[in-house]
Amino acid sequence: MLSKVGSYQFLAEPFHCDFSNRLFMGHLGNHLLNAADFHANDRRFGMHYLNSIKKTWVISRLAIEMDEMPLSYARFTVETWIENAMRFFTARNFQVTDVDTGKIYGYGRSIWAMIDTETRQPTNILEIHDGLLSTFVEKDKPCPIDNVSRVKMTEKGEFVRAIQTNYSDVDMNEHINSIKYIEHVLDLWNLDWYTKHPIHRFEIAYVAESHCGDTLLFYSEKVDEFTFCVRIMKKETPNADEVEVCRSQVTFKH
Repeated sequence: MLSKVGSYQFLAEPFHCDFSNRLFMGHLGNHLLNAADFHANDRRFGMHYLNSIKKTWVISRLAIEMDEMPLSYARFTVETWIENAMRFFTARNFQVTDVDTGKIYGYGRSIWAMIDTETRQPTNILEIHDGLLSTFVEKDKPCPIDNVSRVKMTEKGEFVRAIQTNYSDVDMNEHINSIKYIEHVLDLWNLDWYTKHPIHRFEIAYVAESHCGDTLLFYSEKVDEFTFCVRIMKKETPNADEVEVCRSQVTFKH
């Protein structure tokens, strides 16, 4: 039987790093999601099996909290494990560690649901292989960051940007890639800001799907000097009502 914790090695490729020579948050997010996929597939409740029975995983919430981002060419591991499993949701954690030094860069937390690909409705996670997923729950490995939240915002958010979604925003499920929202949010600050204030924590709560051709509208609300919330709305056509897609919160280092 495979271990409850999976460990997967990645490389901070130079073209995946920003002007500070450190890995982009979006690319780190991709590595976390890849590790989750590898872990689930290895244990027979991943996308390979689920797609054969017209089901899939969708991420509901994600929080990444980093003391430091890997430098270019750094080799690092992403450990991932399931902290909790319920009927319709499961909690999965991550730890990012430097291969050569053993330094822990940071942690992640996420919430996932399983849905039927035809109805887009939630399905019972514990029915897969007679509850196999629950045998891999690991409650003893620590993840010392705050839990993911729904990211609360008021209606005082200021409109800051609108973008049109295109081909490169779309994933294999034919909706906007969950990591693309992170990248679009982080583009709201300029290089001068990032020179002084690297990202400490990024948190996002997904509410609805959007599709290629939708217009995304960004509303920003300042919590304090270094913390901001961003709500993303979508419009499917120019005259359509705005529909909330996700809410995020970014905390920068002082």
